[in-house]
Amino acid sequence: MAPRANWKGFLRLSLVTCPVALYPATSDTEKVSFNQINRKTGHRIKYAKVDAGTGEEVAADDITKGYKIDTDTYIEVSKDELDDIALESTRTIEIDEFVPKSDIDNRYLIRPYYLVPDGKVGHDAFAVIRETIRSMDKIAIGRVVLTNREHIIALEPLDKGLMGTLLRYPYEVRSEKEYFDGIQDVKVTKDMLDLARHIVEQKSGSFEPEQFEDRYESALIDLINQKRNGLPTAKAAPKSGGNVINLMDALKRSLAGGKQAAPAAKAKSNGKKPKKRAEGQRELLLPISGGGKRAAKEAAKPEPKKAEKPARAPAARSKKAG
Repeated sequence: MAPRANWKGFLRLSLVTCPVALYPATSDTEKVSFNQINRKTGHRIKYAKVDAGTGEEVAADDITKGYKIDTDTYIEVSKDELDDIALESTRTIEIDEFVPKSDIDNRYLIRPYYLVPDGKVGHDAFAVIRETIRSMDKIAIGRVVLTNREHIIALEPLDKGLMGTLLRYPYEVRSEKEYFDGIQDVKVTKDMLDLARHIVEQKSGSFEPEQFEDRYESALIDLINQKRNGLPTAKAAPKSGGNVINLMDALKRSLAGGKQAAPAAKAKSNGKKPKKRAEGQRELLLPISGGGKRAAKEAAKPEPKKAEKPARAPAARSKKAG
């Protein structure tokens, strides 16, 4: 099933305009997620909205927003008041300027989207805007209104489409100085630097996302499948504490141990592909037929071994009636 567009409108570069749709480029729906359940009944836990003072449940119509200014003191803001100041979406991404990609600090990046032509018209104008950005080797900066808030969006060509990345405002990015000021000034010797460089060279390669595996996600899937089949779950071996050793010795040992290939390179050299669970993670979870706790219990029972069927004797030829 094709994903739904988060936003539809127009992309404009001066007088060139085309209808476009904005789709999320990433998804977390494939990850294993859990619900909280009652251990005694197996029923799902639900949360009620209660008054912190009285402990009584509050109806949805009686709930409003409040900005905390002091202990138990809030400034109430109604939905109508928020609607009055909400930015009205012009349904247009207006390209304001072009900047070098190197100018955009990675800390300002929020999340990526795919921008594509919407419908059968406007493909020519979309191609003109895309190729203009590509030929300039720059990033187009525009603004888009999503959920009543205006966001900065950076556009760059990606294959036949555009990738739009939402950017943070300056007040959302913390200064590094309050974190880095306490780091001591340490003089690194040439010998240490040379050893570290050798380690880096041995582990150098190209970035290939398909070579990486989410090991925790894989362990979750294995755990769920083991429990579904009624198999015992193995406990992790206790972690041993690392010994504190001289930094120079640590570099030398790392260099000696680093002669083994990195995990991704090792998989390539052996001709074996690593487990790939990037797509369709949930498909690896064994299905449970039916529903309810009874079905889950039945699925958790180990499946009995089926007796082998004896080989069938060749069918006897029937004599034709004379």
